[in-house]
Amino acid sequence: MIDYRRKIRLDRKFYPSKDINTSVESDRGRILSSAALRRLQKRTQVFALELNASIRTRLTHSLEVAQTARFIAKSIYAKLGDEKLDAYHLCELENAFVSTAEMTSLLHDIGNPPFGHFAEQTINKWIEENAIEILHSFPTTSQDTQKLKEMIERDICNYDGNAQAIRVITKLQRLNLSYTQILSVLKYTRGAYENKPSKDDLLNYLKKKPGFYYSEKDLIAEIQESLGVESGHRFPLTYIMEAADDISYLTADLEDSVEKGILSLDKVYKIIKEECKKQEEEYLLALVEKQYAKAKEKEEPYQFNMFFTLTRATLVTSLVYHVVDVYIAHHEAIFDGNFNAALLEYDKTSKYYKAIKVLQNISHEYIYQNRSVETLELQGYTIVNGLLNIYKPLLELDANDFEKLIQNEKIRCFISMRLIKRVSSKQIVAYRQDIDKLDREQTQEYRILEWYHRVRLLIDYISGMTDDFALDEYHTLLAIK
Repeated sequence: MIDYRRKIRLDRKFYPSKDINTSVESDRGRILSSAALRRLQKRTQVFALELNASIRTRLTHSLEVAQTARFIAKSIYAKLGDEKLDAYHLCELENAFVSTAEMTSLLHDIGNPPFGHFAEQTINKWIEENAIEILHSFPTTSQDTQKLKEMIERDICNYDGNAQAIRVITKLQRLNLSYTQILSVLKYTRGAYENKPSKDDLLNYLKKKPGFYYSEKDLIAEIQESLGVESGHRFPLTYIMEAADDISYLTADLEDSVEKGILSLDKVYKIIKEECKKQEEEYLLALVEKQYAKAKEKEEPYQFNMFFTLTRATLVTSLVYHVVDVYIAHHEAIFDGNFNAALLEYDKTSKYYKAIKVLQNISHEYIYQNRSVETLELQGYTIVNGLLNIYKPLLELDANDFEKLIQNEKIRCFISMRLIKRVSSKQIVAYRQDIDKLDREQTQEYRILEWYHRVRLLIDYISGMTDDFALDEYHTLLAIK
């Protein structure tokens, strides 16, 4: 039985509101005022360290995703009609439904590191090559402690921007958002410490990537229980955020590539036309031919803007209505959170699915594999890898020395004494709060988990940097002018 009053609720960790609209506006204000959100303006979407302000950043991309999510949410209301809105108890929840979908989309990239997804791979590679050896050095004399160590190993080798987003919201920024708003950000439902799902797992798509870390395991379980969401299941509004994200980047990277001079309008038109014919795709081909002809009627420099504006507007509108149809057709499974697919890619016979694949193939071949983009990724790798190497001494200390370090006491490792002062106090507070919950009497378990939270502290610091701050920190600590 679909009843959105069970999902869109007032629950939050501290000081819950008494009115749903007040609660929603409180979440909205906290998110828009968040320093973590502001930092997205200096984080890469595709082109790192870009000086051209018209090129998308994580922030401008997130704004576009939020608008598309708002469009989807409002269109769902329009499509459902009064009778079903009343049956699902959505009549009194329109503001909450739309705003939560919008704000979730604004938050969806808040855990992404500097230099984009390539940095995620860089962090995981560095952990595998540098940190796992330290973890293996901790003694274990029981099966339980050995299993814990194995879980921790999986967890720290699975850094992911989606999982980091939950950590940023709940621990590093401590936004005290409603449980509804927090759980809607949980795009993937598998813990980073858990094994990847098998092909016959009925929720294998929802679990294909890590959605939260071991450090947030108990909090996620608490929120899921509060909102009646089963483990491994997704919050219904998260499907809207995912669809909005998928829709928003389809033409965005092509637009930015033209702005960067990687492609031209004529080249974009040519490669879309060629890819459409190769894939026997007709919908996008007809749309592009129509808008290209219109754009060519105008004088430069407006051809490029005209083509992409008209193409994007038509495509987005069509895809939004398609997503709304899928959402409503599978409403009960989506509400229960066991709909095991992305809305935009569910119907593989749809003309829109072919159009999506055409645009994805073009972006992969002509943009992501472009020499200049790959050069930026290699520079990002060098910076992130270099910073992790510099801060590695913090992971090599024993628990007693690190405890002295954060209490501003002297230890023998003079390098660590200086490095710790560069780490944000917010990140140290999050570390301390996690450590305070541990049982020091369980010596082996304590040593493993204290060190685990120290790894989280280091990753929090590096992944929380903006592109330019990471570059500046790298230059400063390597004495590069």
